[in-house]
Amino acid sequence: MINHMIMIIMALGAVAGGIDRIMGNRFGYGKKFEEGFQYLGPTALSMVGIICLAPLVSGTLGKLIIPVYRFLGVDPAMFGSLLAIDMGGYQLSMELAENPMIGRYAGIVAASVFGCTIVFTVPVGMGLIEERDRTVFARGIMLGLAAMPAALIAGGAVCGLGFWEILHQNLPVLVLALLLGIGLYRVPDGMVKGVEVFAVLIRAVITAGLVLAAVTYMTGFVVIPGMAPVEEAMAVVSSIGVVLLGSLPVTEFLQRILKRPCTVLGAKIGLDSISVLGLLVSIVSPIPALAMMKDMNEKGKLVNVAYMVSAASMLAAHLGFTVSTEPDMLPVLLISKAAGCTAAVLLGLVLPEADGIG
Repeated sequence: MINHMIMIIMALGAVAGGIDRIMGNRFGYGKKFEEGFQYLGPTALSMVGIICLAPLVSGTLGKLIIPVYRFLGVDPAMFGSLLAIDMGGYQLSMELAENPMIGRYAGIVAASVFGCTIVFTVPVGMGLIEERDRTVFARGIMLGLAAMPAALIAGGAVCGLGFWEILHQNLPVLVLALLLGIGLYRVPDGMVKGVEVFAVLIRAVITAGLVLAAVTYMTGFVVIPGMAPVEEAMAVVSSIGVVLLGSLPVTEFLQRILKRPCTVLGAKIGLDSISVLGLLVSIVSPIPALAMMKDMNEKGKLVNVAYMVSAASMLAAHLGFTVSTEPDMLPVLLISKAAGCTAAVLLGLVLPEADGIG
């Protein structure tokens, strides 16, 4: 029922965006409508290859991962949470899952928070921000990871999982998050280089999968048996683009009506207007917020980065992907990410060092 209401709102956003586009983009919503389809290219590049390779990757990794995770009493599906939800995390989780619900939880909730942070936010962020902001960025990621259990627990609870089961299933995620946080604090340059290498390897695998799928589609020659057909992967990407037709205009509307009250509230808690704007745009994409970091005050930088760990792409790519693959999990996605980013902002505001990081 909730996801149906959300989709109605997205549909109204698509109608508003389409009408504005017909009228010559007088109010800016038509531009956001167009951006929805413009995301198709980048989304396809980051997703199609790994979706096609998912059956093979799960079969190969399964021989190594499944025994280890079974020994820990953890569903192998949780291994998929090391990748972003829209970069193969969901597909890998579902392929490895012994319990389908844990597979959906790992691929939608954990992958949209932890996986996205590992393969997207950290490497992209370190490449976009200025050198002087690397320390605050690392501390912000640490805060966001510290708040991440709020997202994992909230999402698991909505899925019907018990508290201790949630913690048990997320044991590998929490351990890796702790190691990532310590690494970013102790050896930020070395850790970032390691994450960047991991991201490059993932990109190479995704590209190889896309090439192989394209060759099979165009020639009929099956290079590697067992790959998912490229048409199935493109269907997922296309459905994301359709949802973005409505979600981006809706998000633009929310940003406009919330900007003034959020700016007033931000001033009272020590955040400047650029920092508040960063919080509003991160729910679409963290990239603009990362680019704006140089103009934020120190507290705003810390809070924004911590917030991104859970909030990234909440109302854009991650929402569109969830609707296209697991529509019943949409409320779970939104509740979990909202819980995580709220906890992150509160941590960033209450910690004494938030006022004096440089």
